[in-house]
Amino acid sequence: MSDHATMQAIARLVPEGARVLDLGCGDGALLDLLQRERGCSGYGIEIADDNVLACVRRGVNVIQLNLDEGLAMFGDNSFDVVLQIDTLQHLRNAEVMLRETARVGKSGIVAFPNFAHWPNRLSVLRGRMPVTRRLPYQWYDTPNIRVGTYKDFEVLAYKNKLRILDAFGLQSGRVVRWLPNARAGTAVFHFEHD
Repeated sequence: MSDHATMQAIARLVPEGARVLDLGCGDGALLDLLQRERGCSGYGIEIADDNVLACVRRGVNVIQLNLDEGLAMFGDNSFDVVLQIDTLQHLRNAEVMLRETARVGKSGIVAFPNFAHWPNRLSVLRGRMPVTRRLPYQWYDTPNIRVGTYKDFEVLAYKNKLRILDAFGLQSGRVVRWLPNARAGTAVFHFEHD
């Protein structure tokens, strides 16, 4: 999720000057944007060597770590905001990492491909798994361990006693608030402990 409009929509949820932890930060583009445009500080967590190198080249602080091992190295409320942008669907234990996100950060922001987006539903009705710009892989070679929907996350947040501060969909860089479960390819949630 690297297009500028999408990153700007997510960045607007992060308070200026916030201390940020970005889980699965990729090449560090979002953290770089937050540092330059919102005066934020913090760290990215990334496992891929090429992405770690890209972060260093951007001047983004990065820790190479497998998120499936958890966040035990960070204390409660260590960060103002913990980001999981295009990360949740790749994790072996997404629910545990969601709870860890809420523990380590005063608030959390997640964004993930919304499997209930109408083109995906149409593909399934036709008997095929969807292949779209947001889900560009075939079912047999996808890095996504699981798929979820906007509505699924609302249920998971409630189950884990997370209070949703803001929620919307993103489609082609635009915020979608009306029927986001069907009309948006990406689900975005900003939450905190209840």
